[in-house]
Amino acid sequence: MKTFVICNPAAGGKGDREAIAETLKGGLGAVVGMTKRKGDAARLARSAITKGFDYIIAAGGDGTLNEVINGIAANAGKVQVGLLPLGTGNDFARTLELPSTVNDNIDILLSQRTTAIDLVRIKSDRVRYLVNVSAAGFSGLVNEKLTPEVKDTWGPLAYVRSAAAALPEMHAYRANIVIDGAERLSIDLHNVIIANGRFVAGGLPVAPEADPRDGLFDVILIRKCSKPEMVFLAAQILVGKHLSSDAIIWRRAAKISIRSRPKMCFNADGEFIGNEPAVFQIMPRALHFVVGKK
Repeated sequence: MKTFVICNPAAGGKGDREAIAETLKGGLGAVVGMTKRKGDAARLARSAITKGFDYIIAAGGDGTLNEVINGIAANAGKVQVGLLPLGTGNDFARTLELPSTVNDNIDILLSQRTTAIDLVRIKSDRVRYLVNVSAAGFSGLVNEKLTPEVKDTWGPLAYVRSAAAALPEMHAYRANIVIDGAERLSIDLHNVIIANGRFVAGGLPVAPEADPRDGLFDVILIRKCSKPEMVFLAAQILVGKHLSSDAIIWRRAAKISIRSRPKMCFNADGEFIGNEPAVFQIMPRALHFVVGKK
């Protein structure tokens, strides 16, 4: 296949980018494009498709993958997508159970064995796509506190530490939600999570039952609760034991629409995408993703 590699030289710090590029050039005859700024990966992906490339590899972190997916989404059926996880989080790679070493991932990319992966279309003040997770509400405050310095200092407890730091700013949203055109909810919430993948924030199992191959995404709604209850819930999320909590509403759906007061700001795979009202819709098995196994 005609292969184009989109490499983010600033992602993570895993591996020698030039050596990786040379390996992919030799094994796949790939052309390599390096990103320099935000938006380059999406632009390079769109350009690659117009030039006839039918195998596009994202070499970087979750942000790089998100841009590549948005660059190819309109032509997803014409290309296969590969991922070389070089970021610090690599959350979608965890969901796909990709190996931890660069060389093992390169072997998978060389194999070109694909599986069908669901894609999520988001329509808010603009149209975006995601493969992993979108969240709004309290999690946005937590992400602001979850700095690289906090991650380095607190390690696996960084999320709980950041949640505690965000508590003074926590507030509820009056949300009107329609799930699959049938179930209607009008409730006070702290958080909305739409999950195609299972992990965020470098391995936090926010949607431990999500499956990006099942034609549905997981909807996780955190009800309005007290600050001590939120701290306890954050600890449960850390180990993926939160779905049975009374503070959680958990659904699987193919479409969900959300309005709230005040308005929530959503992110997709860690990238800000805009304000609600927002409609999320699954595009089942839309991506041909190279994973090395069926």
